Amino acid sequence: MIKSSKTLLGIFVGFAFLFSSCTKQEEKVDFVVDEQAVARLDSTLQAYVNSGNVAGISALIFEKDQEVYFNAFGFANKEKNIPMDRNTIVQIYSMTKPITGTSLMTLYEEGKFQMDDPLEKYAPEFANMKVYQGVDENGEMILVDADRPVTIRDITRHTAGFPNRDNIPGLSDVMKEKDARSYENTLTVMAEKIGSTPLWFQPGTQWEYGQSVDVQAFLVERISGIPYEEYVQEHVLGPLQMNDTRYVVKEEDLGRFSAAYQRTGEGQLTQMPDSSAHAFNLKKWPLTPGGFGLTSTLDDYMTFARMLVNKGTLDGTTILKPETVKLMATNHLPDSVTERSWLPSKGRVGFGIDFAVRTDPPASPEEMNGVVGEFFWDGAASTLFWVDPVNELTAVMFVQLFPYDGISLHKNFRDAVYGKIALKPTQ
Repeated sequence: MIKSSKTLLGIFVGFAFLFSSCTKQEEKVDFVVDEQAVARLDSTLQAYVNSGNVAGISALIFEKDQEVYFNAFGFANKEKNIPMDRNTIVQIYSMTKPITGTSLMTLYEEGKFQMDDPLEKYAPEFANMKVYQGVDENGEMILVDADRPVTIRDITRHTAGFPNRDNIPGLSDVMKEKDARSYENTLTVMAEKIGSTPLWFQPGTQWEYGQSVDVQAFLVERISGIPYEEYVQEHVLGPLQMNDTRYVVKEEDLGRFSAAYQRTGEGQLTQMPDSSAHAFNLKKWPLTPGGFGLTSTLDDYMTFARMLVNKGTLDGTTILKPETVKLMATNHLPDSVTERSWLPSKGRVGFGIDFAVRTDPPASPEEMNGVVGEFFWDGAASTLFWVDPVNELTAVMFVQLFPYDGISLHKNFRDAVYGKIALKPTQ
């Protein structure tokens, strides 16, 4: 009997071990950023520094609420021998835009406006807009009435028609004269100047990047009755404890503020003078733009990205409802908008509320890598972030490099994360 009991016990233990092993295998979660991806990321980023095409670069990636990658290479300030680090402060330029859009959408959740409301309903500065039709034989602009008012949806997806080029005969001269983005303008003065400048095209007919998100910041201020800088602090940055994300870098933090670099040729970098490169962030100006101007750190911006991948809530703090994040991450460009400037260079994407939204997988290995459903944006100094809801992955890459990504940095960084694009064979 004893021998038999021991045998039965052994069989039971064996089955228990087998069941436990199977359960552990079932619980195992595959990560996009595995050991191979980490090695690819390290070698890719280090190579940019070694080649002399980047002074300093850093990246932070979270996946399924876990930090799966961080590293920094090179220098935040090469001349002062200050290494690029996790707490380095950088200028994020247009990565300010999604933060502004988030601020605007907190008012949407309060029922303060609807997406297709005319902008002029809240801002008469944009009533009775005229649309540019070229110039006559005397060089005078030919103008017609707008077919319809600019809507709030237009200013969130860059279809308002605001001009943003310096080569439009007659119209570019008006833009230059008004100088709407002068640091000395308040948002109200800026709005008056944009509203009194003719539209380049009929609202809703083209995608053209421009001043739309600065107008969003003005709209937040107008609807809430609170200065925009205060509103974004109270409703987004403060609750998320993004304490290093701000317009003006404090004097005691200037040692962490990355220099900016101009690439003039292969392996050739010139440090831009702080007095010009950092001019906006060294003192408080009347202008608090929605489209550019904030500085941040990797961890701060990752906090913002993780809030989005978690559908508006992070660590018990709710900024937006899940349905609002979904609305922001949905393509709002109809197929009729065929003229999309340089947007197709980002991949097979549409545009949501201050994000590019990936609608189709890459069709060639040369395209930007990414997952359908991903939403993202970048900045003039070649910074980049994205939110990949499918893999619950968020990535932030910081660098301070001009001109904007002329070295395939974004393409190679994405390939390092996901692996190079391998197209499925056609049936």
